[in-house]
Amino acid sequence: MKEIVTIQVGEFANFVGSHFWNFQDELLGLASDPESDPVFRNSNLDMDVLYRSGETQQGVSTYTPRLLSINFKGSLGSMSSRGTLYNEGASSRSDSSKAWFGDVETQRSEPQNMNLFQQSLYKEAEIKDKDIVGYLDESVEYWTDFSKSHYHPQSLYELSGLWMDSQDFNNYGIGKDVFSREEEITDRLRFFVEECDHIQGVNFLVDDSGGFSALAGDFLETMADEYTNIPVLLYSLRSPVSQKKTVSSKLHDAISFSRLSSFCKLFTPIGLPSLSGSKYLNLGDEKKPYRSSAVYAAALHSSTLPFRMQHTSEVSNAMDVNTLVELLTCRGRQNTVAILDSAMPVGKALLSDLQTLTPEVKEDVEDNLAVESMCILGALSSEDKEATVSEVRNAVDAFYEQKDSTKPLFCNLSVSRCPLPVPLPFPSIFGNLVGRKGEILSSPVVSDSLYRGSLDVHSVPVATRWRSSSAVLPFLESRMGNLEKLGIQWGALGSDVVRSWGFGREELQEMRENMLKMVSELSPHHFSESEDSD
Repeated sequence: MKEIVTIQVGEFANFVGSHFWNFQDELLGLASDPESDPVFRNSNLDMDVLYRSGETQQGVSTYTPRLLSINFKGSLGSMSSRGTLYNEGASSRSDSSKAWFGDVETQRSEPQNMNLFQQSLYKEAEIKDKDIVGYLDESVEYWTDFSKSHYHPQSLYELSGLWMDSQDFNNYGIGKDVFSREEEITDRLRFFVEECDHIQGVNFLVDDSGGFSALAGDFLETMADEYTNIPVLLYSLRSPVSQKKTVSSKLHDAISFSRLSSFCKLFTPIGLPSLSGSKYLNLGDEKKPYRSSAVYAAALHSSTLPFRMQHTSEVSNAMDVNTLVELLTCRGRQNTVAILDSAMPVGKALLSDLQTLTPEVKEDVEDNLAVESMCILGALSSEDKEATVSEVRNAVDAFYEQKDSTKPLFCNLSVSRCPLPVPLPFPSIFGNLVGRKGEILSSPVVSDSLYRGSLDVHSVPVATRWRSSSAVLPFLESRMGNLEKLGIQWGALGSDVVRSWGFGREELQEMRENMLKMVSELSPHHFSESEDSD
């Protein structure tokens, strides 16, 4: 068993993470339920990769995510930062203002009451599932509002003095010195890493829309010094509501990307201005992070499933983090920026349903050096019958044989017969063509609602695809160009902005050179040489 530590930094990252852990919790419950579908009882997944076994002071056994979650003070809603299993009193951390030498302003929040879902979870009331689903679809405020997982006391970290209603934590500069005041973060990570026997890597989710990028960059730099040989898979996440285009936001994007990508083995940007292009989903108000984060969490679950697959006839091509990194970054080109595509649910057409979740990607690019790694979960051969591993492989092979455009240089396919379970607190985002097992129906379900949720859809087949491709060039070029035009050139509009963030011109030029190398790796003839910006 090779363990993975998960880190979630920032508000939207924790919304995505909450859905992700709900999927895992649901799988654990279905695996032990004698009445559940055999495909869940025999999922052939090693959950110890993501979870740790422990014990409370009272001797009660626990099984909790190997997770470090970082967020604003007051972002946990009704949940205690000590979790729900361990009653060990208050955190050992003393006065939260001890590392701050400026003016101190005391802020207190009223304790939050449990919502309907949480009351049902902790048996405080008998509430109908229909009422719970309706409440969550309209009223989620915190990521803990829909979390069904239990967490270890070391997992949930609230930043000192940074309250959830802070409206100014919206750019790289504002978060630049936060990590240096939060020494306990590294101690908590060390707790989880040091208890691992053979750690295979870190899944690092960061809300990349504001100051959390700077905190994550400093955290990653510390990790790179302390854990040299542990690969980091970084997911740069954006909610639809955070898609702004100002001078400050463009510089934020460039600097954040440069910093974060320099401390990970694989950088995957996730977050579109809109998810409305999905054929079988009805997102409704996708500005609600509860809804859009569910789509990204499903893709995260599917794309990382091979890291915890067990080698049996029910799965194909299990791999560890290092294998994926070498596959995507060392075959053909040294490219560390990956595109992530997803389909939920995926129909019989399989790969034809895939849509990118990565912003600023150029589609229909002819790239004969592209490398892909796919994972398909719970594919159906008919409306009510699971496809075998060989049937899925044959369908994918047939797709590439019939494909008119250039085939990738190499394509890895991982398959699991276990679909994505849909937990009760999953948002009602499925359209009326989606059936109980996630099958695509021949005609819409007659219903008063345009949305279907966990009461109607119990599981869905999902497909994801990581791509190392020149299709990501627009993403890279826009960041490199904005850094040059807005931050480096003499008289640049954003020169005062980057200076206020603590970056000098030489540091920015070094960032630009590193981005130029990335662009040149994917497009060798794009730049024959670096232009001197002086």
